[in-house]
Amino acid sequence: MCVATNREIKSGEWFYSVLLAESGQIKRLDYSQDGWEGPPAQEANDGIHLIGYWKSRLPMPNDNRGKLAPNDILLNLFDQLSDQLDKQDMRYVLVLLLIRRRILRLERIAGRNTAIEETDAETGHKTMVVYCPKREATYHVSVTEPSDEQVEQIQETLAGLLYAG
Repeated sequence: MCVATNREIKSGEWFYSVLLAESGQIKRLDYSQDGWEGPPAQEANDGIHLIGYWKSRLPMPNDNRGKLAPNDILLNLFDQLSDQLDKQDMRYVLVLLLIRRRILRLERIAGRNTAIEETDAETGHKTMVVYCPKREATYHVSVTEPSDEQVEQIQETLAGLLYAG
């Protein structure tokens, strides 16, 4: 549904998606081509942060593969989640997706007795160290152990935020 025109976006139609962080929540807004006037303007101190936007085509009903948001959007969401302590399970699941897509490379995991793990000296928590070749940056990600139900819920949330359709 286009947020600007209140018109349903049809299968095969091009549209724009916008990811925003507002009051600690991540939300997605979709715009039809005729409702798109560019990314939302950001006012200073309005509490809304633009994570990114992209153009995609709504899949046809018989198309089983949804198209994932561009890598830069995935990385921007990853960065946005770093400061949200209540979203660390989501960040952990997202980092696994980024590793699987070869956007990030696993360097080591803190808190385990293997070459790829270590314990964070300040917090005592297990942390995963990943490297992003594109940004030439290293990240430390808390290793969480969400339940199967939580993982399913997080995957559904990420799919709703990041996939066309």
